[in-house]
Amino acid sequence: MPAREHRWNPVCRPPDVLHHPVRIDPTGRRGPTLGRAVGPRWRRSSHGFYVPASADRGVPEQRILEESMRLPAGGAVTGWAACRLASANFLDGLTPDGRSERPVQLVVGPGQSRRKVEGVDFLQDRIDPEEVVGRLGIPCTNVLRALFDEMRLADDVREAVVAMDMMAAAELVSISRMRAYADTHAGWRGLPMVRQALDLADEDSRSPAETRTRLVWVLDAGLPRPLVNRPVFTLDGKLLGYADLFDVEAGMFGEYDGAEHRRASRQARDVGREDRCRRAGLEYFKVTALDLPDRALVVDRMMATRSRARFLPPSLRKWTLTPPPGWFEQSPEDAMTLDERLAYRALLHGLAG
Repeated sequence: MPAREHRWNPVCRPPDVLHHPVRIDPTGRRGPTLGRAVGPRWRRSSHGFYVPASADRGVPEQRILEESMRLPAGGAVTGWAACRLASANFLDGLTPDGRSERPVQLVVGPGQSRRKVEGVDFLQDRIDPEEVVGRLGIPCTNVLRALFDEMRLADDVREAVVAMDMMAAAELVSISRMRAYADTHAGWRGLPMVRQALDLADEDSRSPAETRTRLVWVLDAGLPRPLVNRPVFTLDGKLLGYADLFDVEAGMFGEYDGAEHRRASRQARDVGREDRCRRAGLEYFKVTALDLPDRALVVDRMMATRSRARFLPPSLRKWTLTPPPGWFEQSPEDAMTLDERLAYRALLHGLAG
């Protein structure tokens, strides 16, 4: 069995096992008999389809596969589910609380009305057959259409930004490509929110919580747009740390402190980094998972930290964003922009665009 992906990797591998829904088979060869279907070893996944009782709907891909059986010919899975099948780890079908499941979105096409089903949203929007691809044997919209639907139908602009940031983190879609795609869909429902979200998005965010923290900084605290995940150095070339959020003008280092930061070894590194930053004249704040839902508390912490910041001119700073010579050897692909990497990989694999 392959090594399990780290939970904070923006890219996920397909699950080792998926159970494809099957119909009742009187012979018992291709599916359960009628008698076995009502027994403890099988469960009904949708009307007329069954999977083994061991099939785990907590695995996003399994849930998507089961709901995809409701698609008509020419339909496709879209939104977060299609993004997940394209390997976007953080588009996992859960709400920000990390527990509640979001519906799987299925594009069925104009005039294809469907009875409301719990756990599924049927979209009657038009769909170009060229936008449909197969992933794990499931018809899905391609990454641009999937992300467009996810953003335009998001609960609010913040979650639309999270979707864009996490697709960029997985190196599946760039902001400029998404903007160009959105520009070809004038008049579509939710387009203004997509455009607003693209203006707020950042290709250097590495987790949904980092993005949500940044949006509190910008939208609620009204602070200047920060740098994201940038290395900061002392003047003699020592690494102070990677700042989740960095305010260059004030000299302020912001960090989202997730669950992995509470491990003893990680805590020790975090304490050392905070000490180094303060010695270099940088103010430092943390936001935890428990803090983040309370935006007023987070804003107060940010503003209090910024009020203590020194706002030093470059000539008086003890830190710099310029790495020392030879600090980091980049591969040619590392030096590319996200747009360039996407184009390069498409060329290598003979893909379009």
